[in-house]
Amino acid sequence: MSLRFFRIISVSLALIGILQAAQPASSGHLEWSALAPLPDREGFAYPFAGVHRGALLVAGGANFPDKKPWEGGTKVWYDTVFVLERPDGAWRAAGKLPAPLGYGVSITTPQGVLCLGGSDVQRHHAAAFFLGWEKGKVTTRPFPSLPRPLANACGALLGTTMYVAGGIATPDATEALSTFWAIDLSASRPAWRELPAWPGPGRMLAIAAVADGAFFLVSGAALAADAQGKPVRTYLKDAYRYEPARGWRRIADIPLPAVAAPTPAPRHGAKGFVVLGGDDASRLNVTPLSAHPGFPGETWAYDPAADRWLNAGRMPAAPVTVPVVEWEGRHVIPSGEIRPGVRTPAVWAVKFTTP
Repeated sequence: MSLRFFRIISVSLALIGILQAAQPASSGHLEWSALAPLPDREGFAYPFAGVHRGALLVAGGANFPDKKPWEGGTKVWYDTVFVLERPDGAWRAAGKLPAPLGYGVSITTPQGVLCLGGSDVQRHHAAAFFLGWEKGKVTTRPFPSLPRPLANACGALLGTTMYVAGGIATPDATEALSTFWAIDLSASRPAWRELPAWPGPGRMLAIAAVADGAFFLVSGAALAADAQGKPVRTYLKDAYRYEPARGWRRIADIPLPAVAAPTPAPRHGAKGFVVLGGDDASRLNVTPLSAHPGFPGETWAYDPAADRWLNAGRMPAAPVTVPVVEWEGRHVIPSGEIRPGVRTPAVWAVKFTTP
């Protein structure tokens, strides 16, 4: 064979390698299923959610019950607590929060569902409490308040330490926060500590994750004021890893923004996690809003060992502004926002399997 032939083959193989590297890699199989929908016509954005004594609890949140935002509708906050006691069961209203509340941080703990901050129709809050399920009844128990009022933050539990990152302090804020707080739930007198911030912009509606012995902060939106003093978002792709003994370091950017994706991101594989959907800014200019097709639903798995994001496919539906709850071997996404101003009562669950 001629030297020219071998050169052609070499160039072709090199091009194939480049094209393969440019394609998103598969991270494994995401097996989706639907649980019973919440017994509410609209569903809720950013309720609190978690598990206590085997029961899945979903509480509070907000929606537009009468008219959509583009029709002049008014957002309403809720205090209802719904419970689902088994995956093949039906939801029922089982109690009330201390007050209507949503857009806070919630996480499952042995003591109950820890609910932190949030907002109502008037303001943001610093209050914190455990939401529990005791002998068929909803209970609440106080917990040390956050250092300041906060909503649209994210958080996750690493060992016995709860971390909370970012958010906004007021409903009309034009700057997202860079605050990073921690509290040890195992302490005899738990107290919040402010830790050094990540080396990047402040953000709200980011994704938290815990994997590989570290806390991760991914994407979110920065804020700035426009000429009229209104908040304008910058969609972020940067991501960071925090280890208590080593501090922060930047990791590979997520391929697309994932603003308001369900959080905390569920663990995936031995040491990674997967970001489920989010707003990637590709549909910001859809008009009219009533024609918005919904959020894209791309999923991205992070491999800490390779510092690499792998494409994990698309979601059957892509709610945002909603917690993720690990329950009965699945990761549950209870309700959320499927288009700007539009919620869903649907409850999705995902299991990770090896193809």
